[in-house]
Amino acid sequence: MTKHIFVTGGVVSSLGKGLTSASIGMLLEQRGLRVRMQKLDPYINVDPGTMSPYQHGEVYVLDDGSETDLDLGHYERFTSGQLTRDCNYTTGQIYLSVIEQERKGQFLGKTVQVIPHITNEIKSVIKRMGGDDVDVVITEIGGTVGDIESLPFLEAIRQFSLDVGRDNCLYLHLTLVPYLKAADELKTKPTQHSVGQLREIGIQPDILVCRCEHSISREDREKIALFCNVPTEAVIEEKDKDFSIYEVPLSLVDNKLDELIVQKLGLSNAANELNITPWTDLIHRLRNPRHEISIAVVGKYAEHKDAYKSIYEAIDHAGIHNQAQIRIGRIQSADIEREGAERLLSGYHGILIPGGFGERGIEGKVQAIQFARERGIPFFGICLGMQCAVIEFGRHILGLDGAHSSEFDKDTKHPVICLLDEQENVTQMGGTMRLGSQPATLLPDTHARLAYETESIEERHRHRYEFNNFYREHFEKMGMIFSGTRPDGGLVEIIEVPDHPWFVAVQFHPEFKSKPLQSHPLFAGFVGAALQRHQRRSDSHPDQ
Repeated sequence: MTKHIFVTGGVVSSLGKGLTSASIGMLLEQRGLRVRMQKLDPYINVDPGTMSPYQHGEVYVLDDGSETDLDLGHYERFTSGQLTRDCNYTTGQIYLSVIEQERKGQFLGKTVQVIPHITNEIKSVIKRMGGDDVDVVITEIGGTVGDIESLPFLEAIRQFSLDVGRDNCLYLHLTLVPYLKAADELKTKPTQHSVGQLREIGIQPDILVCRCEHSISREDREKIALFCNVPTEAVIEEKDKDFSIYEVPLSLVDNKLDELIVQKLGLSNAANELNITPWTDLIHRLRNPRHEISIAVVGKYAEHKDAYKSIYEAIDHAGIHNQAQIRIGRIQSADIEREGAERLLSGYHGILIPGGFGERGIEGKVQAIQFARERGIPFFGICLGMQCAVIEFGRHILGLDGAHSSEFDKDTKHPVICLLDEQENVTQMGGTMRLGSQPATLLPDTHARLAYETESIEERHRHRYEFNNFYREHFEKMGMIFSGTRPDGGLVEIIEVPDHPWFVAVQFHPEFKSKPLQSHPLFAGFVGAALQRHQRRSDSHPDQ
């Protein structure tokens, strides 16, 4: 029977439940167990697709086109299980489903209530994750214990153990043990209160994972265990990692968390000995780079790290692949409009323009791309970054005065980016978001083809506007290469500029398919080109 692990969080938000859940999933996989991951979010939005990155961070897109929470990015980067729309549910989705059932008369005229109707719907989406092909389902409950929004989810997972048996469920609570500098001591009372709130709901945690700045003494662990009603060995220290988030699994191994979970869930006969060698090798490469380079990420939300979470992780993965430590410069595109690309981008070995929505900062991105193209600096454009590259090339190489995207300038004379009718190739007013994994075919002897080492690829999309095929022949005559297109040739997926060390831009989001143990080919190629630029400059100026 499928076993279930429920991960909750207490005291404060942003403790890292997603990373902890992903790390647990990875460790169980490394013990030969089949794992599935799930995130239940308490906000009422149906999905994060309409939420500002300042509110929620990036929107993570799955192969099936689902717009999900960024924690699912951690799940995919740490584990091998394929994620689907069943892996992320929100309060909005749960209530919407129940209301639709009520409208169809499926409750036979009964009063629809949080208990049992909402909680039954929550339990149903959890049960959906189980099956003969999975040993353990890890379900992370978003929010913090004590939040009113989380109560139906907590009630549902309390009931869940009654449905499937207490031996088939494990409750893991991630909490904070703060350090007070003035008193020079750790404080366990917030953890006691958080667990007390869970127990009032009817959930007794089996394991406590304690985030902390300083190591927790044996005495403090025993105190937490006593007041929270758990064994001392089930109080797990998760100390802050200054170097890399990829050290988290190793920290949990040091505290024997994987052994404890296998024991408590009765999986000793099904689990193998832990093989953590690939991960220790990864950390060794991270700690012992041969080179150091700098990459500028020029974006609209540059000051908010979670807005481009997968971008930054993919750059790090490419650094690991190229044995390079990468210093990332987060540059506001609007600042380039005020201060100029020369002042803000000089000295970087590569420039990346990520995706985004909205007009703010567009001209700064265009200026950054022109700077990279004219100075021979490796450039990588993603989604809106590709569209800005087309705009820049149209203006400065084709001489299309005022070339723009119809998204930002509906009256532009040259809508090189626009909404297209795929049959007639004409601009339209309406459009539907192109979401999820879609195929593309690559031209030989291009950067893209050399990076992927294959002719056919599939990548994840999240956009409405496309390259305007009306201008395609004109762009090709002036040297732009359309190195990737949809298999029928109808839509442009990848552009390149020849006679440049690396000028590649893509309409899709390759960052969503990058992993620490397997860097995405395009990110690896981009960072490799930036590294070559660094080495050329070092050879030219050996004293610098």
